[in-house]
Amino acid sequence: MSDALINGLAGAGGGIIAQLITYPLQTVNTRQQTDRNLKKEKQKFGTIEQMYQVVRQEGWDRLYGGLAPSLVGTAASQGVYYYFYQIFRNRAELAALEGKKKGIGDGSVGMFSSLLVAALSGCVNVLLTNPIWVVVTRMQTHTKKSKGSHPQPVASEDAIIAVVEPPPFGTTHAIQEVYDEAGMWGFWKGVFPTLIMVSNPSIQFMIYETLLKKIRKRRASSTKGTNDVTALEIFLLGAVAKLGATVVTYPLLVVKSRLQAKQVIAGDKRHQYKGTLDAIMKMIRYEGFYGFYKGMGTKIVQSVLAAAVLFMVKEELVRGAIWLLTGSAAVTVRSKPP
Repeated sequence: MSDALINGLAGAGGGIIAQLITYPLQTVNTRQQTDRNLKKEKQKFGTIEQMYQVVRQEGWDRLYGGLAPSLVGTAASQGVYYYFYQIFRNRAELAALEGKKKGIGDGSVGMFSSLLVAALSGCVNVLLTNPIWVVVTRMQTHTKKSKGSHPQPVASEDAIIAVVEPPPFGTTHAIQEVYDEAGMWGFWKGVFPTLIMVSNPSIQFMIYETLLKKIRKRRASSTKGTNDVTALEIFLLGAVAKLGATVVTYPLLVVKSRLQAKQVIAGDKRHQYKGTLDAIMKMIRYEGFYGFYKGMGTKIVQSVLAAAVLFMVKEELVRGAIWLLTGSAAVTVRSKPP
């Protein structure tokens, strides 16, 4: 089994576990990003309060709206990303070694090469998986009337139940809604800001690998002569790396969510976006720069926790897979470039 396939499968497994743990935070965050009701600005709720509001008014299940396609998307995204990342990384390492033979560099992959590798992997991932995330955004932002908000009296008890409890908004409903609204192109809404957002994992991995490299070098030069890193250290490195990347790229994430959420055709034109530039200009005009950072506190908690769990689980899965295949996990991990 190739390193690329092992890393791809491990990335998918780590992504699924991280998604299951942090999904309610992701749902609340998506709603915060796509909230365009300017009258609600004075009624700001914290993350926990908003989660409570969703549960009280719509039920526990709405915190996990779109979980099934999200898990598919996470597995696909992480699998695709890590698979191509490892392929591009291997080529970069070979190029670095060739350069060393010619007297150029020290044989290790530098920051710029790591950034480029992550960016290329991210672009492939975005183009292949964007339709899944459009569907997930629709399902996360779909709101259900609270059971306590009864409409006008109707004829029968069955009709009352039908009004108060509408049919569940499932994956097929979201797909049909996107297609009816914009055709096949609708599944690639928000792809432009998402492509720009490949800088997020690029920055994340640059920070992560730079810190990891320093730790392994320090360990290798110690008396023990080992550059192994513990799961807890991987967890903390992943958290720090994701924190830095999230703060820099968050405005793009808000624009992407606005474009992918349902567009109310008959609603306020201030909330209707024709494209990325139109969305940016309207947000600046009607909401100010604050609009680009809606829900950032929730996102930082969710993304940092998810990234930390993902890195930790992925590394452990890679070690376990290598140990099962070769019985020498520690040697293989240490043999990576410091």
